[in-house]
This record gives sequence, structure tokens and C-alpha cells, in this order.
Amino acid sequence: MALHMEPADTERTQLKTPLYQWHLDHNGTMAEFGSYLLPLWYTNGAKAEHLAVLSTAGLFDTSHMSFIILQGPASFDLLQNFFSRDLSKWGKNKDTPLPVGRAVYGVFLNSEGCLLDDAIVFRVAQNTYFICVNAGKGPLITNHLRSQQGQYTLTDLSGALCKIDLQGPHSAKILATILDDPKAIFSAFPFFSCKGTLAPHFTTEIAVATRSGVPLLLSRSGYTGEFGFELFTEADQGQVLWEEIFAAGQSFGLMPCGLAARDSLRTGAGLPLAGHDIGSWPFVNNPWLFSLPQDSSTGKFSKDFVGAQALLRPEASFTYPFAGYDLRKIDRDLATVYNLTGEKLGRVLTCVTDMAIGRVDGRLVSINSPGLPEGFAPRGLCCGFLLTSSKLSYGERVIVQDERRKFEVEIVETIRPDCSAVLPLNQFIRV
Repeated sequence: MALHMEPADTERTQLKTPLYQWHLDHNGTMAEFGSYLLPLWYTNGAKAEHLAVLSTAGLFDTSHMSFIILQGPASFDLLQNFFSRDLSKWGKNKDTPLPVGRAVYGVFLNSEGCLLDDAIVFRVAQNTYFICVNAGKGPLITNHLRSQQGQYTLTDLSGALCKIDLQGPHSAKILATILDDPKAIFSAFPFFSCKGTLAPHFTTEIAVATRSGVPLLLSRSGYTGEFGFELFTEADQGQVLWEEIFAAGQSFGLMPCGLAARDSLRTGAGLPLAGHDIGSWPFVNNPWLFSLPQDSSTGKFSKDFVGAQALLRPEASFTYPFAGYDLRKIDRDLATVYNLTGEKLGRVLTCVTDMAIGRVDGRLVSINSPGLPEGFAPRGLCCGFLLTSSKLSYGERVIVQDERRKFEVEIVETIRPDCSAVLPLNQFIRV
């Protein structure tokens, strides 16, 4: 795995999610991540969990994440100053403000243009935003925002919520069996939209609850690149919600999934891990520049924000996705990147094996790619991200090497092709 894990018997302070006992009762192999004890995998193993998300459905406990509610007349201006996305320019034509019920991905940077954290910002009411950041980052981002004066309130709900990710092609069908009035909820539910409530903090235009009465905020988003949902509810409702989903999902092939599958899925989907793939270097020359407020007509930023000026300085660091030619991995902490003539280029940020991808006539494909040869069953390919000191080209081969292994990989624009996250909901369920 690319993630740094600590053994479960470490003496440091360990936090537990509302689902901790469930994981133990269902043979989860536990480790520490972000100060929380979380499952790495269950008895089916990380490979089966990874493949379930592409073929049936997977269920993840992501309650270790941090959550912030920003409310008040100055909320918009506050985010415009600190958050990388221009919330006044949303949509295909960048001509409307971010609507209520929609969300965007972006980053919070320091004055040097380096990452504080990446985040999803949901606009859940007229002057109310729900911000999801990484484990342990709630106080950091809250204090960062509080450095600007204005009429707003910030509420750090880290540890007060249970967050569950239901990912995979059967996820909507599973939810349809437990939600109250799923037809109303699933109508007009595009990618990166949300509906529901986190009482007493806010309620969107459409309330969402299960048939058993659990209220929740439901978002069409996730960290796997595949079709699915993220669900937020109060901590004391978390186990009830999880068990409802788990029971309903058994006839659809649902598997509980751990951090190992979460890491391999997000990497294959080209999604960064904060602190690994984006971190203490300027947020430039990487695959996630869509999160910056670029004005396509001028080539400049459409707004100023903290860290923006630092990003305009020339910077000789480049982040690229890569894919290998077999499933071998290397140790990211010990791995170096070289060109084919042996010149050192940089280091490896993440290296995992995506078990759902392979190559057909040299072309990267996934198990969900169209036109696959009959009986295609990939063994998986190593993949991840590199940080280099020179510019590379897609299709170029480089060498990655640690203390045990040395092999070639390809710089690619997309690692796992044909991801399903953005596909219309009606391709997965009839509304």
C-alpha cells in the first residue's frame, strides 16, 4: 500500500469511528490511519474488495474524515479568498455561481502555494457551506478560515458525524431499497450534487431519510472514480445506517471494503492523496489543475486567493500518473525515478496495484472497457504518481527503482480508463 499505517497496538492516542466494533465483529484487519483505527481489509481480501467496486458494490467507513460547516453572510467571500475554486463561476460555461445542492473539489493553500489540504465544498443552503477535509485537518482549516474577519460562523463537526461511502454500479439499487421515496431523491441527481439534511445545522431543498427514519446528507460523489454515493449522518445513527445498507446489499454482491481497496481504487482513478501526491511543494504542473480558477479566455486566474501569486512563479516540479506492465510494486518511500539512460528524475509519490486494469495490444483497459477480448481477466498493473524535476510526455517510459526492484513504467494521462463516476444515474437504475 502507499498509505503509512501504524500497528494497532501503538501507544499513541487512537480514535475510533462509530463503526469500530462492527469492523472487529466482521473480521476487519485493523490499523491506524489519521489517528483512527480503521479496517485495511476483511476476509475477502483487498483484491476482491477492489473488484467489487467495479462489478457490484463496496461499502467503506470514512468517518475519520473531518467536517466543517460555514454559515453567514460573509461565507461566500471567505471561501473566495481561501479556497482555490471560483464559486462565482460554475457550470459548463462558468457563468453562474455554485448552486445550492452542488459541490466542487479544490484545495486550500498557504501563501507559498503549498497544500494545506484538499477538500470538497458543498453549497447546502443560501449562505451555508459544508466542507469535507481530510482526517485531522478540521482544526487546521477552521483556524485558517478564521484568520479573516467577517459575519460568519464556523462549526467543526469532526468526530461528530458518521460518513459512509457506497460505491459501485449497484449502489443506487441498494439505496433504493432503504431510502424513503427514492424516486424523488434520484430524480435529477447528477455527479457532485447533494440532497438531504444534517440537523440541526441545515436541510437542503430535499430532505433524505431511510425508511427506518435515519436522516442523512446524500452526495453523488466518492473517492474511487466509480459510480456511487457518500452518506453523512450523526454519529449515533451511523451503525443503524451502515447495517441497513449492508443487509440490503447482500443480494447485490455488496462487500465491506477497507483502506487498501480505497487506496488502490483512488490511485487507479487518478485521484490524489493529500500529503503524498500533493504536499509541501507548490501546487503546479499536476493532473489536478482543474481545481484552480483558470480563465480560459485570458489564461489567468479569474480571482485572487491565498497562494495564487506563488503559483505564478516558475517551478521545476512535475507530477505525473504512471502505469506499469505487470502487477509488481515498489516501496514509495525508497523509490527513485530515472530516465532510460540512467539520469535521476525524481521520486515516487504513490505506487499500488490496480487489480481491475491490464493491457490489450499495449493499450490500457479496465474490466469495464468496451470491446474487450472474450475471457479478458487482468492480473492487475502497478500504477501511481511520480514527482520529477523535468517535464515528461505521455507515452514516455521511465524507470522506477527501490532497494529490491527495478522496472519500466509508462507516463499516462489516464490510469484506469472508463471509470463510471460521472455517468448518468439512469444508466444504473430506472427512476
